[in-house]
Amino acid sequence: MISAVEWTGTSVRLINQTVLPARLEYEEISTIEGIFDAIKNMHVRGAPAIGITAAYGLYLGIKDFPDNSKENFFKTLEAQARYLEGARPTAVNLHWALQTILDGVKQEANHLTIPQLKERVLAIAQAIHDDDRRRCQAIGEHGAALLPLQSRILTHCNTGALATGGIGTALGIIYVGFQQGKVQHVYVDETRPVLQGARLTAWELQQANIPYQLITDNMAGWVMQQGLVDAIIVGADRITRDGFVANKIGTYSLAVLARHHNIPFYVAAPFSTIDTQIRGGESIPIEERDCNEVRKILNQFPIAPENAPCYNPAFDVTPPHFIKAIITEAGVIEPPFEANIQKFYQKQTIHFTV
Repeated sequence: MISAVEWTGTSVRLINQTVLPARLEYEEISTIEGIFDAIKNMHVRGAPAIGITAAYGLYLGIKDFPDNSKENFFKTLEAQARYLEGARPTAVNLHWALQTILDGVKQEANHLTIPQLKERVLAIAQAIHDDDRRRCQAIGEHGAALLPLQSRILTHCNTGALATGGIGTALGIIYVGFQQGKVQHVYVDETRPVLQGARLTAWELQQANIPYQLITDNMAGWVMQQGLVDAIIVGADRITRDGFVANKIGTYSLAVLARHHNIPFYVAAPFSTIDTQIRGGESIPIEERDCNEVRKILNQFPIAPENAPCYNPAFDVTPPHFIKAIITEAGVIEPPFEANIQKFYQKQTIHFTV
């Protein structure tokens, strides 16, 4: 299994996902500014992978802080965390990972030196990374248990090893289901405009020898109408406490089509993706990106007039009544989501520890 994010001991080693599948290119980043740019420009993407990368980036941002003032150290740590949060506003894992570090280090403030506090930042970042591997595996196993034999799955965007610290969320379920003989075939949405499905998910499935077919986004409804899909599984970038799901643009359309064709629509995500502070889809900030992503293919080949006006939201929000279940590392959460999400918090099978 590939690793989208690795800590080398002095730097963060990333797969540059903007050049896949043409070539597999790694880049090593040793500054917080480099991490910010890698997240913003989608060299690394996927909510869990973004959180992990930012966690390491926070360490890079304070590792050379002078050992003279704890007060200034914590001011700098907080400022660097807020800086990194600005790279991608929708994925809540980014905030969760950074806040986890801030909270963990502040608890140690009175009895650790500044050099020890720096090492604590790195230790928590590594623990977040290790924890995500375990969570992905658990999500895969819980989700695979829902699938009938010989399932044909449709998925959107990329939710595998390239998007997480482990085997993935929605794609992790597909991996485990395939190993168990339950997944027969996968339909991969291309995921316009950045083509994460075509460039990344198709590449991952090909590496794993899992049978798949690539389709354009506007073919999904017809594939469902033809009776070729048994379940739809997608990931999430943020889930509200009452079950509204922000995910890559195009997810909402799939959910509506799934309801019309009576196909179960599943969301797979770790608990770190659930934002318990907000209710309702209107509370989720939606990132809007450069118009050239729409005007050009891969920001290179023009398909519209040079200055064509455009609207380019990177995410949409799916209401809870379209969702069959949310698959987490603690198990499968069914409606009513607000009540059951709270119950599942009490029975998580994996707890974050350093």
